Amino acid sequence: MNHSRRSFLKSSSAAAAAGLFLPYGDLMTKPEQLKAPAKAGFRLMVLATNWGFNGSAEAFCAAAKKEGYNGIEVWWPGEAAQQKELFDALQKYQLEVGFLCGGYQPVWKEHLESFKKSATAATRNSAQKPVYINCHSGRDHFSYEENKAFIDFTSGLSAQTGITICHETHRSRMLFAAHVARQFIEKNPSLKLTLDISHWCNVHESMLGDQQETVALALAKTEHIHARIGHAEGPQVNDPRAPEWEAVVKQHFNWWDVVATRKRQRGETMTVLTEFGPPTYMPVLPYTQQPVADQWAINVHMMKTLRNRYQ
Repeated sequence: MNHSRRSFLKSSSAAAAAGLFLPYGDLMTKPEQLKAPAKAGFRLMVLATNWGFNGSAEAFCAAAKKEGYNGIEVWWPGEAAQQKELFDALQKYQLEVGFLCGGYQPVWKEHLESFKKSATAATRNSAQKPVYINCHSGRDHFSYEENKAFIDFTSGLSAQTGITICHETHRSRMLFAAHVARQFIEKNPSLKLTLDISHWCNVHESMLGDQQETVALALAKTEHIHARIGHAEGPQVNDPRAPEWEAVVKQHFNWWDVVATRKRQRGETMTVLTEFGPPTYMPVLPYTQQPVADQWAINVHMMKTLRNRYQ
């Protein structure tokens, strides 16, 4: 075991002893059900990602259905043929869908226009109403006002369509860091978040124990969750089933518990995407580039763990 790993485990243990990690049972083997009461109407909806899936839309939907997912989250397809293929598969396997929308242009005006086109098409499509839209919004190098334009646009679009539109806490995007996201949260009451807090763990090189107030603000605005486990040195642990990650796995579930408790008490739908990524987002061995774990199996493990905890 190298020095950095020893230091990480030591600091994690110290944090647990200090009460930053709030254990709720043996997550690795028998995750306990959340004790918060659930009003009528509460529903847990767990979705699958096609990130890393090599196959057709129908093959992906078939695999997601077989595993017991409620639906899928995919990027809005720009081509009509791709849209037909996707919607046919969704209908065949009776799956819900959430769409990802974003832009990649480095110039703000072009980026915003591309984003608007994608989000508008996804929300107004006549084939199947999405459960939500998840936005890869803006860029970390755009100004506050430039990034705010994405929130202003989606607030209006959500009001017009009745579809929940969330902005993801994602590296390289406008909400890439906790302290930056806080400014947007405090100044934009309509902002709704997709919480992928693994990115913030990576950006701040910590489990965010020194930004608990900011994290609490983000949790209060969270409407959708990306359930990947990050740590102080990266956005994805190699395998959340491994015992060395127990403390950080528990910390992520403690964060998600806050959202689940609110959703249960209000009788609302809670949407979660299992989003462990493929190589090389997943660590790989040198030279061979062999992934150190099975991405699909990990996501199915997360789906089952989420159901045991929240359903």
